[in-house]
Amino acid sequence: MVKISKTYVPKESEKYMCEKHKVYFKKKLTEWKKDLVRTNNEALYNSSLDDNSTSADIVDQASSYTEKNVEMRAINRQIKLISKIESALTRIKDGTYGFCEETAEPIGLKRLMARPIATLCIAAQEKHEKEERVYADD
Repeated sequence: MVKISKTYVPKESEKYMCEKHKVYFKKKLTEWKKDLVRTNNEALYNSSLDDNSTSADIVDQASSYTEKNVEMRAINRQIKLISKIESALTRIKDGTYGFCEETAEPIGLKRLMARPIATLCIAAQEKHEKEERVYADD
């Protein structure tokens, strides 16, 4: 397996999705996933500690319920994100990472650096968003 330095950044001059690139993105995705799992665990632990539902004040109860609802939605979003990260890690293993699911064209280093879980190249993403807007207007 290829080793990379802590300061390594993929370069356009290197062969696209060479071993160094794969190691870099695997590391980046794995660290991101670890952070999300830790944050979720802390949020779940903290929300189980401060339970205001026993408060006599109806306003406090409503406020507590709303806060918990917002927290749970954030946790659910993070769980979906973790699933996308796991999917990206699988694509690194099977050699499809970094290539558009629709066109099989390279997604590009800049886009992957900004959004490591990207599955579409910019052209396919724009087409997808345009179609979503058309259907949203119906």
